[in-house]
Amino acid sequence: MISTGKAAVDAAGPQARPKGKGGSSESWAKDFSRNRYIYIMMIPVILYYILFHYVPMGGLVIAFQDYTPMKGFLGSSFVGFKHFADYLTGPYAQRTIVNTVMINLYQLVLGFPAPIILALLLNEVKFKRYKAVNQTISYMPHFVSVVVVAGLIINFVKSDGIVTQLLGMTGTNLLAKPEYYRMVYTLSGIWKNVGWGSIIYLATLSNADPNLYEAAALDGAGRFKQLLHVTLPTLVPIITIQLIMRMGNMMSEGYEKTLLIYNPLIYEKADIISSYVYRRGLENMEYSFASAVGMFNSLVNLMLLWFANWFSKTFVKESLW
Repeated sequence: MISTGKAAVDAAGPQARPKGKGGSSESWAKDFSRNRYIYIMMIPVILYYILFHYVPMGGLVIAFQDYTPMKGFLGSSFVGFKHFADYLTGPYAQRTIVNTVMINLYQLVLGFPAPIILALLLNEVKFKRYKAVNQTISYMPHFVSVVVVAGLIINFVKSDGIVTQLLGMTGTNLLAKPEYYRMVYTLSGIWKNVGWGSIIYLATLSNADPNLYEAAALDGAGRFKQLLHVTLPTLVPIITIQLIMRMGNMMSEGYEKTLLIYNPLIYEKADIISSYVYRRGLENMEYSFASAVGMFNSLVNLMLLWFANWFSKTFVKESLW
């Protein structure tokens, strides 16, 4: 059958054969002509990524040099993987790696489901004005500066802070006890970002097919079963994509909030890779060492992202690429 089909195509002549590169370029030219304004609007975005994301990658060469600003890239001596080895065999590698992973695990287990749960709850609210008010209130903390949030955290969990009193722990500064740091960090992050993170899930639910809910109701499914068998399956693709992207940041955590709320008493649990890089790179001016640690961090994130995408593509049939 295959050979017969090929013979039929050959007999039909060149017009029956699929278009090659010429056809593709012609279709692209037509698409560009039809959507030229959209392509023009893309130019600033492309330039932004080229100038601020790809061009600076050339500076990673200093991770393999003993770089000093006076000598520059060309004058600094090449040291190979010395800085990578110094970090991985140094006294702070285990502490910073473990703390970074643990804080991200806390946020993955507690923080990742939080916006999903909020979106599901808001989706069940039928009184539109009440729903809009709750959405607005939950979004507001996202727009509060991290400096202000850090100040609130410090005041709320100090020995006579409101959170400490509510927990019945008056006299205990939670940010002076290493065992409480990760939970304080994670819960404050949930409070700040849960509303904003729920937007994408609410947008997905707004496009859910109402016929599915009607069919489920006719079959006798109550609100809870509709949630399990209609609402959650609607969210599965976007949850999967978000989880893959989250896994790609398992070794990353912003240093701003950490630097603002941690102190030497809790370095044991609070010191993460980014804060360590900040101290060594900017405070001690060890630029090459800091670049090497940052590159190591990014490579691990890349491997985690690839693995999460492969796992999801193989078992869930959803992936980024």
